[in-house]
Order: sequence, then structure tokens, then C-alpha cells
Amino acid sequence: MYAIVEIAGQQFKVAKDQKVYVHRLQGEAGSKITFDNVLLLDSEGSVTIGAPAIEGASVTAQILSHLKGDKVIVFKKKRRKGYQKKNGHRQYLSEIQIESIAATGAKKTAKKEAAPKKVAAPKAEVIKEATTDYSSMTVAELKAAAKEQGISGYTSLKKAELIEALTK
Repeated sequence: MYAIVEIAGQQFKVAKDQKVYVHRLQGEAGSKITFDNVLLLDSEGSVTIGAPAIEGASVTAQILSHLKGDKVIVFKKKRRKGYQKKNGHRQYLSEIQIESIAATGAKKTAKKEAAPKKVAAPKAEVIKEATTDYSSMTVAELKAAAKEQGISGYTSLKKAELIEALTK
């Protein structure tokens, strides 16, 4: 069983009893932390994908220690200009050990998908109301609207004349 979890802004693939180095976390060494933002869960071949996260799923970990990462040297140089800058950086890290992966509530994601479909219907009505503003339409759109309404001789009319003919 493994999970893909977002920890401190980064995504990690974790399994039980695995040790992971992540960006520095709040908490003392030895304390337990629960991560609720589980993006994917694989349990014996059955994969559950969150949209964007799985409701009710969580990963529990224990902070083992706080430490600093390896030094990274940043060297900038512009040739023939006498410009050189040397900088170093050591990232603050936390070592955590994954204790458990809980997959409760994974079936709730199907109920969320049905709700946005009901909300999408009123937006179509708003768009139809906005198309009655003929002054913001292009000449091609006005000619198409005149054709739908059955106005004859619309091909030779100018924009102002099309708007006048459509509003009558």
C-alpha cells in the first residue's frame, strides 16, 4: 500500500515504515503529524484518485529529527567583466517516518462530481441574456443573428443598420 501525499508544498510517494526527508516542519522531534492532503491511494492494486484530494484519507508520520541538507554552491560569473559571486545554501530539512496510511472515506469523491453539474445550468441562461447586446457583437455575428431571425437583405447592411433591423 502506498500513497501520494502533499507535504510542505511538495508531493511525495510514501509507504508504511518509509523514511522521508521533507522541508522543515513545525513540531518537535518525536511528535506525530497527520497529513490530510492525500492525492492518490493504492491499496493492493485498487487505485483511488482524488479530485484534487481524497476525503477522509490521511497519512500519519513521526518526526525523527531536524537537520540541514548538503551545501549547494551557487557561482555566478560574467566573463571579461571582472564579475564573480560565490554563494552557498543549506536547506533546513525534517526526517519523518511514515507510521500509517488510512484510506477511510474514499467513496465520498463520487458525490462531489454530481453537484457541479447542477450549478452549470444557470450559467447558460446568463450567456443568452448577454448576447442580446448587439452593440458589442461583430458584424459577422450580427449577420448570423439576422439570418436566424429571417431578415432579408442583411448581407448588404452595415453594422448600425443591422443593429437597427435586429432591435425592431
